[in-house]
Amino acid sequence: MEITEVESFPIELPLESPVSFSNRTLTYRDHAITYVRTADGLEGVGYSLGYEGAHLVADAVESMLEPIVAGEDPRDTTRLWREMYEGNVQIGRMGVMLRAISTVDMALWDLKAKDAGQPLYKLLGGNSESVPSYGSGGYYRDEKGHEALRSEVRRYVDEGHDVVKMKVGRLSIDEEVERVAAVRDEVGSETTLLLDANGVWESTTEAVRACRAFEPYDPYFIEEPVMIDRVETMAEVNDAIDYPVATGELEGSRHNFARLHDTGAATILQPDVTVCGGITEWLRIANYAAAYDVPIAPHYNWNIHTSLLGAIDNGLWIEYFYRDMDVKAFDDVVAEPLAPGDDGRIAMPDEPGHGVTLDEDALEEFSA
Repeated sequence: MEITEVESFPIELPLESPVSFSNRTLTYRDHAITYVRTADGLEGVGYSLGYEGAHLVADAVESMLEPIVAGEDPRDTTRLWREMYEGNVQIGRMGVMLRAISTVDMALWDLKAKDAGQPLYKLLGGNSESVPSYGSGGYYRDEKGHEALRSEVRRYVDEGHDVVKMKVGRLSIDEEVERVAAVRDEVGSETTLLLDANGVWESTTEAVRACRAFEPYDPYFIEEPVMIDRVETMAEVNDAIDYPVATGELEGSRHNFARLHDTGAATILQPDVTVCGGITEWLRIANYAAAYDVPIAPHYNWNIHTSLLGAIDNGLWIEYFYRDMDVKAFDDVVAEPLAPGDDGRIAMPDEPGHGVTLDEDALEEFSA
């Protein structure tokens, strides 16, 4: 096979009303979409959430990465990853360039699995036919009080999830404790409760004070209590509280994930395949974690992460967002989105490739 074309472009998916987490408010979701095409007519696709920078990711793909992979065999994923990464290391070890590499690498693996005639999870090892998911939400909206929050998490439990996640950190500690108490009361003691602070607290003291206030409500983990770059601070928080820190959704490369583990900053790792360097690098991170019995609970992007979690034996959960909650909107451009069954588990896609086919009409509608 030979790569003949790489195309990348941004899309913007509007939200019906603004939605907030601890330190940011969003009115739309943008993504960079990348297609890699071959001389024999095969096409692979990759994508990444842009956080208002999807156009930069798409530009990086076409200007910096297409010249590297054009004319190459897409099945040579290890070599092409190294050439994309090392060829741009001076300007892009992290952030925009690594997201761009992620989209191309995902498309290469899509092609690789299609050429092999296998679903991606089978090509990668086929550990499980389905994976557990949790209902993710608990975001802030101006009109959203405790009753609306209770109704939301009750819906997740009614849908079959025995794990739910909510946002914390935007309000005072006392107000956040009230929110967490309301959710715990609503879902009961048998449901696993996850918390996500999106890096809001500025110091070990602030983070530990808040996290300890939540302890009576038995959270399973606290996600990103401090910003990801404050690794030593994160480690101090992880050591000081009675439940573990999970992090990694904004982290890139296996080397940084190794540091998170080795310093004790995270007990649960959350690599996002669209951020960390694609499938090639995601697998390296997961395999490193497996050597230390560290569980993997990837961030967002259930349509692709389901196949990856189904290929490893140290997977924990898939994060799932219901579209009608109007928080994550990418399913608007997915031809056949994956969804959990009545038991909260998501079944593996069974067609060749990674199983994420995009709707061309929808892509055109939301083109940015």
